[in-house]
Amino acid sequence: MMSAGVVGSGVGCVARMSAPAGPSGRGHWGVPAGRVERGEQLRAGRGGVPGGASPASLRWGGAVAPSPPSLRAARAVASQDVVACGSGDFEDGVSELIRVDMPTLSKLTGPVREELAACNDNLRDVVGKRHPILVQASDLIFGAGGKRLRPILCLLVAKASLEALDPARQADAGMEPGLEVRPKQMRLAEITEMIHTASLVHDDVLDECDLRRGSPTVNSKFGSKTAVLVGDFLFAQSSWGLANLENFAVIKLISRVIADFANGEIQQAQSRFNPDFTVEEYLDKSYFKTASLIAASTQSAAIFSSPDEAADTEVALAMYAYGKHLGLAFQVVDDILDFTQTSDTLGKEAGQDLASGNLTAPALFCLQRPEGEELRELIDREFCNDGDVEHAIRLVTMPVADGGCGLSDAMRLAREEGEKAIASLACLPASPSKTALEDTVEYVLSRVN
Repeated sequence: MMSAGVVGSGVGCVARMSAPAGPSGRGHWGVPAGRVERGEQLRAGRGGVPGGASPASLRWGGAVAPSPPSLRAARAVASQDVVACGSGDFEDGVSELIRVDMPTLSKLTGPVREELAACNDNLRDVVGKRHPILVQASDLIFGAGGKRLRPILCLLVAKASLEALDPARQADAGMEPGLEVRPKQMRLAEITEMIHTASLVHDDVLDECDLRRGSPTVNSKFGSKTAVLVGDFLFAQSSWGLANLENFAVIKLISRVIADFANGEIQQAQSRFNPDFTVEEYLDKSYFKTASLIAASTQSAAIFSSPDEAADTEVALAMYAYGKHLGLAFQVVDDILDFTQTSDTLGKEAGQDLASGNLTAPALFCLQRPEGEELRELIDREFCNDGDVEHAIRLVTMPVADGGCGLSDAMRLAREEGEKAIASLACLPASPSKTALEDTVEYVLSRVN
């Protein structure tokens, strides 16, 4: 398991270096040239990947198994079992950290509402204005009701970390003191969402998904060729925008995310139907696939708040830890929902992870319990018999003698990661943006309700 320290195992040593400023960009994606102190984060432990990884859109292994008709009935069984399991650790795990007046997404975006609206408009323009043929696809992917969690976090960290800086230092560096989000931080928020969206568009092609966020996917509505073009264009545009940020540390941080995506996909493909896959390996995979982008973007947002754009400040490293632990909590909760929610609620096909052999936290914790031997038998035969998937779901969600189940153990893990994320915010002064960052943890954990 991961260490409880503020920085955590995903952060290693940090080196400071100088690099010449690149050429000034032009238009919306350009930024002024200038000499700044660069920083580079060298990650160790979780987050490090072998060099030469494939592009993020690459998926290895077989296609995802289709959802059997009886899987829908299993959803209702799982929901009932969760209620029973909730009488013990599962419900306690949720309520212990979550207030009665749960934060809503609208409340979280309050401190950055204007900036987020501008970000959304810019995202649609990136695809539509440059290539009119892709206008409809752009409206579909950026208007499909996504949470925009990643740009929200970028913008909130930008304002919260600006609060942490001494105004005198900003003035000395020629920066206007105040809480206005810097142009580079706005571009970063857009780049982060483009990278995330591009990976989803390509994944939907490879998995032949028809639904995403409750709406038709680009490939189901416009065909795979258009979807691949949209994903490729978003990756290319994000790379160009990233280069124009002209900060070597940020370029390396965000670029590494692409390798992390590919590494996570390969690890997931190699571990299909493997009951010996460990929780530690699952956390590594979850970092690569989800937490890496969030951690890199929150650290980068803090880097641009520093007058010298340094990567090794206490605030920048703490924001990396915040993003990492929040990202892990988000992924664990997502995997819990795959066992408990319907496709109408999830906005995507439910139950596909288990059916395709992708073993996530609830199943892995169940394998460590007495009922795990029975689940192992089902996994070993790859759920080949009628009713195997439904039976597996019941084993994972059904409480046993101690009142717990695989779901309750997974929720406890999500809560632990959430607590580490909140602890990472200790270096920030009180502000509406910091409160929103704290509330985001509760928002993520509350999705199981």
